[in-house]
Amino acid sequence: MPSPSPANSTAPVRPETVASPVKALGVAAMVVTVVLWASAFVGIRAIGPHFSPGSLTLGRLAIAAVVLSLLVLPQLLKSRLLPKGRQWWPIIAYGVMWFGGYNVALNAAEHVLDAGTSALLINVNPILVAIMAGFFLKEGFPRWLIIGSLVAFAGVALIAFGSSQASPSGERPTADVAGVLLCLLAAVLAAVSVIIQKPVLRKFPAAQATWFGIMVGALCCLPFTGQLVAEVQAAPPAAGWGLVYLGIFPTAIAFTTWAYALSLVDAGKLAATTYLVPGTTILISWLLLGEIPTALGLVGGLVCLVGVALTRRRSRQDPGTGPAASS
Repeated sequence: MPSPSPANSTAPVRPETVASPVKALGVAAMVVTVVLWASAFVGIRAIGPHFSPGSLTLGRLAIAAVVLSLLVLPQLLKSRLLPKGRQWWPIIAYGVMWFGGYNVALNAAEHVLDAGTSALLINVNPILVAIMAGFFLKEGFPRWLIIGSLVAFAGVALIAFGSSQASPSGERPTADVAGVLLCLLAAVLAAVSVIIQKPVLRKFPAAQATWFGIMVGALCCLPFTGQLVAEVQAAPPAAGWGLVYLGIFPTAIAFTTWAYALSLVDAGKLAATTYLVPGTTILISWLLLGEIPTALGLVGGLVCLVGVALTRRRSRQDPGTGPAASS
């Protein structure tokens, strides 16, 4: 067999060839995140009667911190890569807002809202992320990202409206004004946190950036320690195991896979994929909790899926793999 020519042996590697495995890993990380975050809404709803919002947040974060420390601490001992000075400010910010405030608000909301409705209302978040990423991260405003986000948000509105209607038997509607407002607060806190976290991921690995934030959030929730101890003692074993699940899978694992995907993909485009969370949540909640969505809710879920599909389209000005040009 003839030896390769010098031209062949020194041929440059095409960028798309290098990017393909990385892109595949990013997609896989996002799929894991979507499924686990969807299960979190159901898990919170299931064990919520046994835990108050603050103690549930502290328990979840404490478990996640212990699990992630097994991965992160050996890395830190080798690299000695710790935030210094002002590098702590964005970490503290998203630790307080996302891991602390977001979780407390969501836990409180799910005391009065079903899992599917909560997940759908939280999905104001991707639109906020897309807008803020365009302004602050200079990702621009791709035409199909904006169109798809608006379509998906229309689906969210349909589900929220359908869930707010009283049933024919006169039962209390699924949606509660306080719960809706808490979900919207959680969405805002999450959106701001995504924008703040993105630059941190250029300096620190995903697992470390997640662990730092979890530790900050857990410290903020320490005042709920006494409440958590009392509620764990009173809760049935199934609720205790549910808390362990929430700490390991939707928190330690899912927030790390999210951070990893965020380090590879534009924040606006990545956030748009979380429109898949509500549909997954509704399915899991239907199967495990018997929470049957309304007809409008199902229609809204389909509209959300259409919106996600539209966000993945590329504008004509964007033939490559990068973000679409602003329109």
